[in-house]
Amino acid sequence: MRSDLFSAENLEKESSQPGLRLQNSKLLKAELNGDFMARVGSMVAYQGQVQFEALGSGGIGKFLKQKLTGEGVPLMKVSGRGDVFLAENAADIHLIDLEPGDGLSINGANVLAFDSTLNYDIKMVQGAGALSNAGLFNCVFSGYGRIAVTTKGSPVVLTVDQPTYVDPQAAICWSANLQTGYHRAEQLGIGTLLGRTTGERFTMSFGGQGFVVVQPSEEPPGGLAGVAHGQQQQGGILGNLLGN
Repeated sequence: MRSDLFSAENLEKESSQPGLRLQNSKLLKAELNGDFMARVGSMVAYQGQVQFEALGSGGIGKFLKQKLTGEGVPLMKVSGRGDVFLAENAADIHLIDLEPGDGLSINGANVLAFDSTLNYDIKMVQGAGALSNAGLFNCVFSGYGRIAVTTKGSPVVLTVDQPTYVDPQAAICWSANLQTGYHRAEQLGIGTLLGRTTGERFTMSFGGQGFVVVQPSEEPPGGLAGVAHGQQQQGGILGNLLGN
């Protein structure tokens, strides 16, 4: 049988080292000898002795935070020995290696998989106020290990060494040490009073030293809670959970 389908670029890539790696730009391969965490429903194929265990958001504390904020990652624990292939609606996949001291704030909708050695929590985006309909909460990862994130299209990584502004629906992830806020991009004027708009009413602002990853798409993040919902949850339970 002959076909370009069977060319070397489409054959399974082998490695002697376990872990997360790219099969291609839209497929993640996990060479499994232990366990890792993945988004529920992201498995497209596997070989070997592999078990899948649903974990909700990764513990009761994170489950409650997800219910209150709308943010989080519906997780499954993948364990055993074999090869597991993951994808998310043919989105582009990128690998990020975290080391001790690193922190990554990421929209939960863009988390595909990560090493079980990493820690993550759901935290309020500081400085968001009540100026955006994109949301107030993000997942923050820290520790040592690899995480696979998805983007719709090829992203740009902006170095934040001067005031930086990004559409909140295009911001995928950023250095957790950056100072965040919201900036009015659209100038008020007679056109605004007449109902005209540029479609760029507010942007997220970033300050400090670090990076922000921006995708070429402005689709609603999906994992973030709306402002009205977020404001309704201020107080007792939410304050205590986010403080943990």
